[in-house]
Amino acid sequence: MGSEPNPTPQERERKYEIRNTKQARMTEIRNPKRPSTRHATAFRSFGFRALNLFRISAGPAILGFVLATSGCSGSTGYSNASLYPDNVESVYLEMFDNRSFRRGTEFTFSNALAKRIEAQTPYKIVSDRDRADSVMSGQLVAVGESILTLERELGRAMEKEVVVMAVVNWKSLKTGRLMINNQTVTAAASYSEFQDQDFTYASAAAANKLAQNVVELMENQW
Repeated sequence: MGSEPNPTPQERERKYEIRNTKQARMTEIRNPKRPSTRHATAFRSFGFRALNLFRISAGPAILGFVLATSGCSGSTGYSNASLYPDNVESVYLEMFDNRSFRRGTEFTFSNALAKRIEAQTPYKIVSDRDRADSVMSGQLVAVGESILTLERELGRAMEKEVVVMAVVNWKSLKTGRLMINNQTVTAAASYSEFQDQDFTYASAAAANKLAQNVVELMENQW
């Protein structure tokens, strides 16, 4: 077999250039270029400047939002004003007239109302009208009873309800102003004879609820 001819100097130089180019490409693939330290430092410096700029520009906006929120919460908070008129210190409570045919409920209601005024309002109950700066009066206009449920077989009442209705007046003796003017108030309570309860029990419960409703009427109308 004949030997291959020796490559010319131009061919050897060409092969050398091709080989160097391939090695350079492999090196780039295996070791990609990283940004220089100078570029990385410049990028970090730019980031810090941008962050500081954001803090400076956003600071007043955040502070304004916090102040606005605080202002809103303050405006919708609870008031320190009294729930009841502050130009009254004492109440003279007259016995309520009972216009119904059921007697005794007016005493229960008047006693319950006096206790609730003393316990739940800033006012004192006084027994002398001349020492009071307000007077409360009214009438029990109805003390009624109705059947709620019936027993199916015998038709007996299983549960009954007592309803008490009153008309209330509350007058300032200082100014003559009617703070409660002929206001109708109603309350009800049920009872069952099968639970050893009777009309007296239910009427007392209704009278106590009625007293609570009257005390709520004494609050300021905002």
